[in-house]
Amino acid sequence: MSRSRIAALALISVAVCWGAAFVLMKPAIERQPIFNFLAFRFTLAVIVMVLVRPGILKKLNKDLLLQGSLLGLALGGGYVTQTIGLHFSTAAITGFFTGLYVALTPLLAWVLLRKKVSTKALIGVVLATIGLAIVSSGAIELGWGEVALLACAVLFALHIVGLGQWSSNHDSYSLTIVQLTVCALLSWAGAFAWEGGIQSPPDDEVWFAIIFCAVLATAVAFLVQTWAQGLLDPSRVAIILTSEVVWAAGISYAVGQESPTFISLLGGSIMLIAMVIVEWPTKQKELVPLEPMVH
Repeated sequence: MSRSRIAALALISVAVCWGAAFVLMKPAIERQPIFNFLAFRFTLAVIVMVLVRPGILKKLNKDLLLQGSLLGLALGGGYVTQTIGLHFSTAAITGFFTGLYVALTPLLAWVLLRKKVSTKALIGVVLATIGLAIVSSGAIELGWGEVALLACAVLFALHIVGLGQWSSNHDSYSLTIVQLTVCALLSWAGAFAWEGGIQSPPDDEVWFAIIFCAVLATAVAFLVQTWAQGLLDPSRVAIILTSEVVWAAGISYAVGQESPTFISLLGGSIMLIAMVIVEWPTKQKELVPLEPMVH
């Protein structure tokens, strides 16, 4: 088997892990407060990544800490709103809404950096909006879960735009550690401000969800992405990782956590098509590259 095929299979495994993470987190955050769950998750992820490569800390410098911290605020805010959305919504809907960042990224790049928006990006935005409207059509108004997930998509898109501008100036591993450290600090701040301080995971199932999300869906996923991007075209990487939303819905339906409906499947499928269109390879250089994204 060729290395490129192995890399593709490894990326599919990452997408499956991300999809499974939504399903595992859903019951976990019903038994442990949201900020505490995220704080334990990101603290463990940082510890694992530092233990794997302790010498990476020597690469930290003032610019990396500043830019990594700003990116970490956007990433951390995205995780917080994503988890709040998951608490009030479902794993499938959370996956579909989170994936909107793919379509929103070119728009934010145009607004903030005046980068040209391609035709395929505009088509993707229109389709994503239609899909979003269909998914949300079952309610008279958007609920708190959906509002939080929309904010999550915007923050993740902002994070990607920032990565597109700054990541080439720094070592990706050390930059990721700084970002995840900020995510952990933000989560601990929320835990002390709104949840009364440290509340340990109440049982083995919550611990399993934390370890799975921290080690497989965060630390290992980042290492696999970084390695695979050296062997595959960036657009191919992005398209494979977009399947995360399909895995989230499929696993959720398979374990009986929620039941599929025609509306959710139709709207979610349109949103997925929009993501694939935005990431489909072209001869043009990508205006806003999708750097390794830790979910």
